[in-house]
Amino acid sequence: MSRILPVIPALNAAVSLPRALAALEEGVRSGILGPATLADGGSRDGTANIARRAGFHVVTGAQGRGAQLAAGAQHALRRAGEGDWLLFLHADTALEPGWSAEARRFMEANACRDRAGHFRFALDDASARSRRLEAMVGWRCAAFGLAYGDQGLLIGARFYERLGGYRDWPLFEDVDLVRRIGRRRLTALRSKAVTSAERFTGEGHLRRSAGNLLLLARYHAGASPHALARDYSKARDRVRVDGRSPSP
Repeated sequence: MSRILPVIPALNAAVSLPRALAALEEGVRSGILGPATLADGGSRDGTANIARRAGFHVVTGAQGRGAQLAAGAQHALRRAGEGDWLLFLHADTALEPGWSAEARRFMEANACRDRAGHFRFALDDASARSRRLEAMVGWRCAAFGLAYGDQGLLIGARFYERLGGYRDWPLFEDVDLVRRIGRRRLTALRSKAVTSAERFTGEGHLRRSAGNLLLLARYHAGASPHALARDYSKARDRVRVDGRSPSP
């Protein structure tokens, strides 16, 4: 039977990680989950210990989400058998109950095929603004096949290898990979990937979304992911210095 090998990049995620790990337990109970890897970017809050207690192997040294994803994937691939799949998941994202049964059906239907799947974006916030943002993300995925990393990515291990995997970019490493996968080989699964709304409520849903869209447009126009990451970091620093959340 094909297995799912989770890969989670994390940095100082001790608050959010337990929720993400708890959601994976149904995969353990169903027997579908294989060896799991956490790629730690230098956490100082016990993130690595939480992962080890959950049975994860912790890979250290890489910094930046793209580099962490690439390092974690390389470790997972060394433990992957024929027919196994990789599941990339952010540390602040928890898959909703029932995800493992849907993942199993998807894997069985696409055995020996170059395919990948992503989950439905959702926020752990009941506000109307969050529901609107979820709808916008759903439209983006349907129209352009652009699933971001906070939606999770389930991909055949050998397919991932043939694509060349994640590049060690500080930003848009997820967009880069899904573009190489291609819309015809990427499936939207029904199960939700529920992500923390903290970064949206902290910066403002509209401001955060507009900023991401501007960065994406610059990326498609040929801007360097490293330059975009610097601008993104500066913008977040300005929000923190202001000491207030921008109004959406």
